[in-house]
Amino acid sequence: MDRALARQQAKELVSQMTLEEKASQLRYDAPAIDRLGVPAYNWWNEALHGVARAGTATVFPQAIGLAAIFDEDIIEEIADIISTEGRAKYNAQSSHGDRDIYKGLTFWSPNINIFRDPRWGRGQETYGEDPYLTGRMGAGFVRGIQGKGKYLKAAACAKHFAVHSGPEELRHSFDAQVSKYDLWDTYLPAFETLVKEAGVEAVMGAYNRTNGEVCCGSPTLSSILREMWGFEGHFVSDCGAINDFHAFHKVTDTAPESAALAINNGCDLNCGKTYLHLLQAVRDGLVTEEAITQACERLFTTRYLLGLFADDCEYDQIPYAVNDCERHAQAALKAAERSMVLLKNDGTLPINLSAVRSVAVIGPNADSVTALEGNYNGTSSRYVTYLEGIRAACREAGVRVNYSLGCPLYQSSVRNDSLEGDRFAEAVTAAQISDVSILVLGLDPSMEGEEGDANNGLCKGDKFDLELPAIQKKLLETIIAVGKPVVVLVASGSALRVEEGNAVIQAWYAGQAGGAAAANLIFGKVSPSGRLPVTFYKTADDLPAFTDYSMQGRTYRYFKGDALYPFGFGLSYTHFRYSEPQFDEENGTLTVKIRNIGTRDAEEVCEVYIKPMEFDSHGLNWSLCAFGRVALSAGEEKRVRLPIPERAYECVTEDGRRIKAGRHFRLYVGSSQPDSVSVSRLGVSPVEMDIVK
Repeated sequence: MDRALARQQAKELVSQMTLEEKASQLRYDAPAIDRLGVPAYNWWNEALHGVARAGTATVFPQAIGLAAIFDEDIIEEIADIISTEGRAKYNAQSSHGDRDIYKGLTFWSPNINIFRDPRWGRGQETYGEDPYLTGRMGAGFVRGIQGKGKYLKAAACAKHFAVHSGPEELRHSFDAQVSKYDLWDTYLPAFETLVKEAGVEAVMGAYNRTNGEVCCGSPTLSSILREMWGFEGHFVSDCGAINDFHAFHKVTDTAPESAALAINNGCDLNCGKTYLHLLQAVRDGLVTEEAITQACERLFTTRYLLGLFADDCEYDQIPYAVNDCERHAQAALKAAERSMVLLKNDGTLPINLSAVRSVAVIGPNADSVTALEGNYNGTSSRYVTYLEGIRAACREAGVRVNYSLGCPLYQSSVRNDSLEGDRFAEAVTAAQISDVSILVLGLDPSMEGEEGDANNGLCKGDKFDLELPAIQKKLLETIIAVGKPVVVLVASGSALRVEEGNAVIQAWYAGQAGGAAAANLIFGKVSPSGRLPVTFYKTADDLPAFTDYSMQGRTYRYFKGDALYPFGFGLSYTHFRYSEPQFDEENGTLTVKIRNIGTRDAEEVCEVYIKPMEFDSHGLNWSLCAFGRVALSAGEEKRVRLPIPERAYECVTEDGRRIKAGRHFRLYVGSSQPDSVSVSRLGVSPVEMDIVK
């Protein structure tokens, strides 16, 4: 539907409302206006990696795992499935008069904040540390959610605007101080991409202040969004963020003043209760009726764009039966397979099931559904835990599985009345009688996540360090000491330092099919192809303070040390040769030949990094500027085409302006960054190419 027409219809409807009615519609739980035929609508819904919090739905890998796929077309396909299920559920629920929270079509996803520090518990919700990767993944997600029809299939929301990535404990009062360089070089580009290119329908403000201004009432951020970028959708506060203005930030004294500060700076929708004070703000002369009218018109424009008042919306006929269907389950499996990252392998993987008689599966996450889900999740009817996936594969081959919990996630013993390590003897026995042990370790969303959701109250969902919980480290050392091969599979939403074992797989929170996907990788049905969307540092001591929002010393772009496992890194069961890079200056496209020189069919992620040769922009190492996924049979060669965006040739000045970064640039194209750690671990360097632009 044309936005101008939707806006016109919204104006006509809103013009018939009283001031009280208009104000009531600016709350996330907007009541019905029966006399105008306006049904109740709850704006709050979640769909980060599947339709969330409202019953059965397909659960895909957590967002950080989706980012590890390094393919925006796949992300778009997944988001299209999510919005299809969202429509199916909305159609069924609203037909029964159910218009409760988590039942609408306005999804508060994706989270495109930069995962600048691995201690942040909510980093699992993001697409990683790189602004370009985040923008591309986010754009694909928005396109999939919003669809290509006459109406919006659902409305996506880019959050949290802006400069927001922990600490969770301080988020309600924290002032993120950031330079203009870092603001425009790192923190804003993905938001700009989603607004200007992907046409995201909503933007959510963050809890914190940025350079002194509360994000949900910031004249600076509002001007960037509306005036500089031309954003035409609606702006929503994070939940309770406007109340924080007076309760914690102390930039206002009363709730009416907070409501006024927010709406006068472009916040149309309040997730929270502070807009209950809007009428008082009007009476106090703090807010005009025109400001309330404008916000209401923006919100109803979205509802018209969604076809909620139409009788010809093509999505109204999507049946509930498409939700949780077999095709979507297969997509979740493929996504999980592609998201897992092989970090270490001495040749132990893949395990040949015809050459072993028994496999030990050990660890607190081995049979855990929670370790599959991630946060902001739906509920699957098809969970396959790691134990179940491995057992199913072994059963087919006649291989015995010996299982032991080994230890809890972080407590010293399974039973409170037992000594520390009360399952260690069982785990050691399982390892001793097996040919190989698969340890499934890590965290789960009860340990890392959002303040209030995670149970680690000591740091409000964040992490102190990058280590496994102490009891798990002890379990790992104990099983390695048995002297048989050990494969470590790590379930987490963030970086952990795990080097021990013969092989290490980073599985993230892999979604409903995580166990089946891991089994397919471990036993060689599929070759690993995921890439790290974040840097895995050796220790948190290598990082600046968590509260320091400068990018110096952070992420692969500015970190000067050696990473444990670098951004963009991931091993395969085969090897690839890159050759004959060519750059077409006329259309700005790089092409390169890639040959699978191994004996296994596999998918490869081709990564392109760029470095300006005439500018040393704040010590920038190099930046990802293109990537593509290609499937190659053993021995097959393809020439891959990779467009380089014009912005790749720009740099940011001290005052936040984008300028051309000279004429001479170096491109690196291959399976990784050109850093020494990646080159050493992979045994091959990216192909280099100098260009004049």
